[in-house]
Amino acid sequence: MAVRDDTAKKPTEAERISDRELVVTRTFNAPARIVFKAWTTPELFQRWWTPKSFGITILSCEMDVRTGGTYRLVMRHPSFEQPMAFFGRYIEVVPNARIVWTNDEGGEVGAVTTVTFEERGGETLLVMRDTYPSKKALDEAIASGATSGGHDETFNQLDEVLRSLVGGS
Repeated sequence: MAVRDDTAKKPTEAERISDRELVVTRTFNAPARIVFKAWTTPELFQRWWTPKSFGITILSCEMDVRTGGTYRLVMRHPSFEQPMAFFGRYIEVVPNARIVWTNDEGGEVGAVTTVTFEERGGETLLVMRDTYPSKKALDEAIASGATSGGHDETFNQLDEVLRSLVGGS
């Protein structure tokens, strides 16, 4: 099944559901296998992961997307003195259904991120859940803008990538 030719964007919803959890949801006009592919293929992931309006460039993207595998992203922003690395390991990977990873660059206050892909009639409900080790860690992440502000833009960019995959999956 190809990506549906429905250009209407679905809303991105973000909600703090507990002292330690932030959940972001969005429905995409593509089957789960295509959305999963965009999350697990470095060349595709780099096209949408960082909000273009933030001026961040992904310099490198290494992803071994399997249970026990690792990832490493190196990014540059005009206000950074040095490139910044984001890295961690994949705790669980279920093809076309679920990815769970650590955010090890955060040290003891780093979140564990779980993304699920639920196909519904050719569309995919994506649920991204960040679970922090404490209320304070989530409060600080929200205050710094590390958890919000870019999801709607990045998911709009993901929509563009998904549309480009029509017939190419």
